[in-house]
Parts: sequence; C-alpha cells; structure tokens
Amino acid sequence: MKKIQRAKKGNKKAFQELLEGEKVKLYKIAFVYMKNEEDALEVFQETTYKALRSIKNLKDERYFSTWLSRILINTAIDLLNKKKKIIPMEKEVLEEKLPPYESNVEDFDLLQAVMELDEKYKTVLMLRFYKDYTVKQIADALDCPEGTVKTNIHRGIHQLKEKLKEDCVNEY
Repeated sequence: MKKIQRAKKGNKKAFQELLEGEKVKLYKIAFVYMKNEEDALEVFQETTYKALRSIKNLKDERYFSTWLSRILINTAIDLLNKKKKIIPMEKEVLEEKLPPYESNVEDFDLLQAVMELDEKYKTVLMLRFYKDYTVKQIADALDCPEGTVKTNIHRGIHQLKEKLKEDCVNEY
C-alpha cells in the first residue's frame, strides 16, 4: 500500500515496481484480446501510460490490480474497435508467440477455446481464472452486478466445456 501512496504522489519508481508484479498477467489478458504480440504490447504500453497519468485518481488502493485490469481491457476493446479487424491465427503461429511455460497442449487448447468465446464471457473468465479475481472484484472492475458476473462465468465455462468436448471428439 505504501508503494501505491508513493506512486500516487508521482514517484515513478514506485509505480514501476507496482507494475512489475502485474505485467505478466496484464500481457496475457492483452494477448487474448488482441491475438497477436504486436497489438498486445501496444495495449500493454498504452495501459501503462494511462495508468501512470491517472494513478492519482485511484480511489481505493486495495483495487489497484482491478483498476489496472479495467484500464487494460478498455484499452484493448478501444483498439479492436479502432482497427475493426479480426486476426485469424493458426495454432502453430500462436505456439510460437506464447512463452515456453504456456506452450503445453492442455494450456494452449484452453487458451484457444477462451479466445473463441464472446467478449463478455472471455472477459469474466480471464479476470476470474487468469487474474484470480473474486466475483465482487470482477463486478467492480466491469461496473456490473455480481449476479451478471456469476451468470457470465457459468455460461462461459459451459461454452468452454462444450467447445473442448467437441475438439476431443473430433480428434478421435
């Protein structure tokens, strides 16, 4: 919490240290949205800039991570809307882009299935399972009721199960 207070007062080193603990998770979320490394890095960089400029407006220090994730998600959606493009990627291309620790088959299949979900399901599942947010934190980040978050998590998981079940059946 002291780092956040220092960062709010303009200490860039404290902000950089805070960002260090979040960067891997933020990049993963950006990559899921953008589907390529270049755009994911652009979203991450823009998020960092926006967060640095507006950290003094952070109301509750406990929600720094949530606040940062919300900036990233909004930035990613803005960039997608601006570019109005969908980049289809083959499995081999995605495997090249993922860090080695993520490249095992189960993780890749799950990540690919998550990327194919509707935006609302992808967002809540990313926040819940990749960032370990609680339902309340997700509701706060997305500015929606907790019931909506629970419903979207449930429906997203159901769609994932169906998608992964289809893939397993089609492989044999």
